[in-house]
Amino acid sequence: MRSWQVERRTRTRHLIELGGLVVKAGIVDLTGDDRALIYGALLWMADKLKSEQGEQARALWGTKGKQAFENA
Repeated sequence: MRSWQVERRTRTRHLIELGGLVVKAGIVDLTGDDRALIYGALLWMADKLKSEQGEQARALWGTKGKQAFENA
């Protein structure tokens, strides 16, 4: 297999796993699969992480995410 094929498969797997997190969090059901709303929420989260409150958000969301993974 060529290196570009391996890289493409690795990237595809990564994207699928990230999409799975959106589904697992219930975001798809809560938004009715409204992709503009989901994208807007992700952009809001990115802005929050870039802001002065970024460290607080990272700590809170990281803790909540770790707990969810442990309870899954």
